[in-house]
Amino acid sequence: MHTYGTACINKEGHLEVGGIDVVSLAEHYGTPLYIYDVALIRQRARGFKDTFEQLGITAQVAYASKAFAAIGMMQLANQEGLSLDVVSGGELYTAMKAGFPAERIHFHGNNKSREELIMALEYGIGCIVVDNFYELELLESLCNEKGEKVNILLRVTPGIEAHTHDYILTGQEDSKFGFDLNNGQAEEALSQALEMKGLEVLGLHCHIGSQIFETTGFKLAAEKIIQKLSEWKHSCQFESKVLNLGGGFGIRYTEEDEPLAPSKYVEEIIKEVQKKTEELGLAMPEIWIEPGRSLVGDAGITLYRIGSEKSVPEVRKYLAVDGGMNDNIRPALYDAKYEAVLANRANDPVEETVSIAGKCCESGDMLIWDLPLPKASHDDLLAVFCTGAYGYSMANNYNRIPRPPVVFVENSQAELVIKRESYDDLVKLDLPLNVTVKQ
Repeated sequence: MHTYGTACINKEGHLEVGGIDVVSLAEHYGTPLYIYDVALIRQRARGFKDTFEQLGITAQVAYASKAFAAIGMMQLANQEGLSLDVVSGGELYTAMKAGFPAERIHFHGNNKSREELIMALEYGIGCIVVDNFYELELLESLCNEKGEKVNILLRVTPGIEAHTHDYILTGQEDSKFGFDLNNGQAEEALSQALEMKGLEVLGLHCHIGSQIFETTGFKLAAEKIIQKLSEWKHSCQFESKVLNLGGGFGIRYTEEDEPLAPSKYVEEIIKEVQKKTEELGLAMPEIWIEPGRSLVGDAGITLYRIGSEKSVPEVRKYLAVDGGMNDNIRPALYDAKYEAVLANRANDPVEETVSIAGKCCESGDMLIWDLPLPKASHDDLLAVFCTGAYGYSMANNYNRIPRPPVVFVENSQAELVIKRESYDDLVKLDLPLNVTVKQ
């Protein structure tokens, strides 16, 4: 069993996280249950942030809250001195309810509404990442109406796509996000923004992919953007104060994954930016990055209780759990792979290979295929690792199943940060039908 953070097997043979036996967590909070190892989140955050500080680089490390947005999580990010990346009015509202400092909030999104932009201006957030010409004009209009000026970054697509160990160099990128760096769009956007009195252009932003295990893609993106900045220094008289290279730093889900340490990503990014700016005679910009999955992904465990089973002779054995695609839709959406153990019998020897089925009325509701386990039975607890990113944040009420609660564990203390939904919660927004049918 590969362990993450503070996870270990205690003397009872139970999985333990944050100094707490997960069997006791199941007894107290029920299942399914999301469990977060707070010490591991802090360790990941400091791995990014401390590296910038040790190398003397002015930077912001912004938690990409779409990975897991909750008041408690945003407060934890603030405790660690992180900035915050939000992509909707809902995430921004949550941040404000969490008391997160508005000046460290960056607002992303390819179709921000007028209402969302007004909300961002009223809260006085630190930066808006502008994604398209429509938003550029809308934001300028709103700033003029309010007599305000707002900091912006322009999101550009540099023609590089990176995933796991691979990267692809493209010409004109086919993406719903950002201004294309190669076809003149980005320069036109910059020229327009520099003429707009309500906007202060701090620099550029890009995001090249997800689950990235190498630094080559980040270095190529930095090289292409800095080369363009050198051209714009002369053609637009613009020098970038900020270069935001986004997120996408990978984590380990299974033994096939080999991510780098946070410090390694940061060191290589800094080295490339310093090299290229020195070569081209540019001032060193602030470097911003946006880790999300890499902060919370492997810090999360989902705990299920095993229920029914079904054997298909000479094909496979299914074990069903009390959750599924309603609390983790990633296997159904992306064919995502996970590892798991019997949390209450973690030392027992493997005896069989099973497939873990969710309880939703959907044939595609499969969490894990072909999982080696001890011979499991009804009421055993299954702990699925690395569900901290895009688990709760993508959870849903399919089949009218209430969403599970979220518990933070640290230093042998457990704290409930999101309550379990009730059946009353499921119907509280429903309205009765008042139309009667005439006989």
